[in-house]
Amino acid sequence: MTTAPTSPVPDAGPAPRWTRDRWLATADDLLRATEPYASPGRALLALPGPVSASGAWSDGLEGFARTFLLAAFRVRGQDGDDPDGLLERYAEGLRNGTEPTGPERWPRIDERRQAVVEAASVAVGLAETRPWLWDRLDHDVQDRVVAWLAGVVGTSGYRNNWVWFQNVIEAFLASVGGPWNQGDLDRNEELAEGLYVGDGWYSDGRGRDGRRQSFDWYAGWAWHLYPVLHARIEGRPLAERHAQRLRAYLEQAQHLVGPGGAPLLQGRSVTYRFAVLAPFWAGALAGATPLSPGATGTLTSAVAGHFFEHGSMDEHGLLPVGWHGRFDRLRQLYSGGASPYWASKGFAGLLLPPDHPVWTAPDDVPAPWRQEHVVPLRGPGWLVVGTPSDGIVRVLNHGSDRLLEPAAQAHADDPFYRRLGYANVVSPQLAPTDMVAPSDSHVALLDDAGRPSHRDGIERVHLGDRVAVSRSRVHWLDVPGSGTDGDHAGWAAARRGPVVTTASVVRGPLEVRLAWWTPAPPAGPAAPPPGADLDADVAWPADPGPWTFRMGGWPLAAGSDGDLEADASDDAGEAHPAAAAQVTRPDGTTSALRGVRGLDRGAVSRRTGADPLGAASAVPALAGSAPAGPGEVVAALVVLTGQAASVDLEAVEAVVPVPGREVVEVRWRDGVVDVVPYGRAGDLTGAVTGGPASGGGAA
Repeated sequence: MTTAPTSPVPDAGPAPRWTRDRWLATADDLLRATEPYASPGRALLALPGPVSASGAWSDGLEGFARTFLLAAFRVRGQDGDDPDGLLERYAEGLRNGTEPTGPERWPRIDERRQAVVEAASVAVGLAETRPWLWDRLDHDVQDRVVAWLAGVVGTSGYRNNWVWFQNVIEAFLASVGGPWNQGDLDRNEELAEGLYVGDGWYSDGRGRDGRRQSFDWYAGWAWHLYPVLHARIEGRPLAERHAQRLRAYLEQAQHLVGPGGAPLLQGRSVTYRFAVLAPFWAGALAGATPLSPGATGTLTSAVAGHFFEHGSMDEHGLLPVGWHGRFDRLRQLYSGGASPYWASKGFAGLLLPPDHPVWTAPDDVPAPWRQEHVVPLRGPGWLVVGTPSDGIVRVLNHGSDRLLEPAAQAHADDPFYRRLGYANVVSPQLAPTDMVAPSDSHVALLDDAGRPSHRDGIERVHLGDRVAVSRSRVHWLDVPGSGTDGDHAGWAAARRGPVVTTASVVRGPLEVRLAWWTPAPPAGPAAPPPGADLDADVAWPADPGPWTFRMGGWPLAAGSDGDLEADASDDAGEAHPAAAAQVTRPDGTTSALRGVRGLDRGAVSRRTGADPLGAASAVPALAGSAPAGPGEVVAALVVLTGQAASVDLEAVEAVVPVPGREVVEVRWRDGVVDVVPYGRAGDLTGAVTGGPASGGGAA
């Protein structure tokens, strides 16, 4: 099922702060709505929606564990007050779920790997409610729970945020006299430290080449939340190392939420929705946040309000797979009908007592909501552009790719990680055709049949104050029906391409997007040494070209196709001084491109059922009519705005490569010149600043 009722109007500013009573009432509403889906013994919660790759049995455990986490936060926050009798219901589920021969028994950890994730929620929930639940369980039930949780002890192979699941489970086991293994904790510590990249950011695993470039909301709702929960289980303050990293992360993460509460839509598992609030609550719980109590209350209220006002709860009061309404294409294969209830983490603030300053302090506004800003986030390799006047946050991605596929495997551009642009009011396009032929927020070389290339692993070149540059070896994906037979008997084949370099130069809502291609490095030997990875240049043929460039702009969604006004023109001399393409919604939100160099054809493509924010969507794009030679720079002005009338689409005078200097100059009509590194890798730590032509910075 794939539905998206209406598109959101960009939020201009935050709604009134939620009171603690409203958070409690919302938690109660969510829990009451799930009650009809519990099994007779309450051990399994079979919520409606798609079945995950782990199967319905595992999904039933997931429903129990994730709603139990919400119940635990709610009861612990009220010091045991439990008017709905939640803990007795979950106690019954514990009795039946851990009965080894019972009809509602839970899958063991050695039977379903996903059980590790859910066991962590069970452990946290038991720790938080210990006086009212665990301590009142019969001893035989306690023993069975310990035996079930202990299935994680001594296991290994965790390579991302899962190390923390094992940590919190074993911490709880240790607290109740169960088994645990110091070797597990030491190994997890080493793995976690190896994934920390600085500024509060963790890469959620390593890519195929060992690089740490997997960045998304897991940095907050896993890597920073679980150290706080772990410390609570052990009854100690958060370690200073983790406190410092949490502060650093929140200093940056606050830039990823718009003033109306819409957070960045990027990365996997975004169906968890307001789980993005978990690290903000963690910062308040640990006293490790740069936000004032009033700003924490304002931001968390705005995010919760955004989702509930845009249909995240369905007509039954449930959280379906999706972002706003139900949209199954947003899910990953591990996601089932109960998966969205990791949103329970967004209620961790209920652990703060009623007299905590987050609830009592005067209103305050997070710093990024006060003025327009451009902020480089060096950990993930992002350039963040925020314009509070229209509530839009844009991320220009020059460093995150989550590249897991083997080099010799035919694979598509991952829409959640390898698009050039992400924002809080638009979504990657997710129809099957968009997987095969990406266009939105994507720079592609078109082959002789007009098929677009795919972006592979991202090599960082430069990240400055307003300029970011990266490159990627591109390839073309050939699938049945694409018009290319290929020479592979499987479902897909690939053709290797050159290296495409992309650059972003920003001034407020304006971005000048540049691109050029250079030949790929020479291929390796036809017969790689024993034990070496198969060279992809041997596995797949090279596309001979010639190629033309295409730049896809920001996608826009609406409730119906008629709500999207589209316009496109080609460069035809004086009549049309520059190619352009534009999509506008009735609320004024506009996605536009204007050709600056080498892109002389405008077009808008429409689709249905591709976007979780609306039933209809459209993507503007510009392309060149003539093949681009090696090193030839193309450029366009790219805009996403909620205030089109105030945006100057004539702001760029020219984009000019400077011979002998290995730079490209972006010349603005007001005299500012930005300098883009060209032809070689630049310095990631060096800032490129804009200024008058005589004083412009150079990489």
